[in-house]
Amino acid sequence: MIVWLNGTHGAGKTTTSALVQQLIPDSRVFDAEKVGETLMDITPGLPETDNFQHWPPWRQLVVETARRVLDYTGGTLVMPMTVLVEQYWREISGGLAQHAIPVRHFVLHADQDTLRRRIEGEHPVPSPFRLKYLEPYAEAARTWLHAEAEVVDTTHLTPAQAAQQIVLRATGGSPGA
Repeated sequence: MIVWLNGTHGAGKTTTSALVQQLIPDSRVFDAEKVGETLMDITPGLPETDNFQHWPPWRQLVVETARRVLDYTGGTLVMPMTVLVEQYWREISGGLAQHAIPVRHFVLHADQDTLRRRIEGEHPVPSPFRLKYLEPYAEAARTWLHAEAEVVDTTHLTPAQAAQQIVLRATGGSPGA
């Protein structure tokens, strides 16, 4: 099984994914961003883009890597990765479905003010890259994302509380069971 943690920057995906992994026996964290970083290292580079998710090989390799890891290890993959383009999510989730890999898709959500405050508080200089995804996230949430996933509002939750909610929903039991 895959427990996919979606949501924009500042929602708590990375922190929460590590806590979810600790609560689900035989689970591992697979950050699909590393697949994008590998593609970015190709020289000469792939066609210019502002986001590696626009490269079709990224989406295909995420599916293939997850499949191969699960074939090798079994268990659960916890995948913290923002995907805000519906077509890209359809490609990834459809590819996983073709391999009969069940996916529990969660969106870690927080209101725009909270997200902005979190992003601005992370570094001395707020990341323009991270801030520019606030509006695309809001648009995806309004149009398709919240209907496609289980929403966990992290505005007033600690990462540990969010992780417990996710594990309870994903496993149908108590954390660590």
